Amino acid sequence: MDRVALRGLRARGHHGVFPEERERGQTFVVDVVLGLDTRPAAADDDLTKTVHYGIVAEEVVALVGGDPVDLIETLAERIAAACLRHERVEEVEVCVHKPEAPLTVPFDDVTVTIARSRV
Repeated sequence: MDRVALRGLRARGHHGVFPEERERGQTFVVDVVLGLDTRPAAADDDLTKTVHYGIVAEEVVALVGGDPVDLIETLAERIAAACLRHERVEEVEVCVHKPEAPLTVPFDDVTVTIARSRV
């Protein structure tokens, strides 16, 4: 399985369980790794035989900026489902970063990573 990765996609969203998170919003960062066979596209130098990662990036950003959810687990699941709707994508790994999570201790990042496939 070949991989196409999008790392560091940034968007402002209003996800979280606390009212302040929903009101103020915060920046979320998403990494997506798409699993697919890129050989047909490479052999013919044909974009239609692979995944258009520009479109995937726009969809991910739209989901982050879209309807709020309580959990980043839910957001990750929505992103994975959107990626798997692309015909050529067989599997996906999604990592949602919440670097501004409301923690009371020093931290660098909070992430949720999920892997999903068609099978």
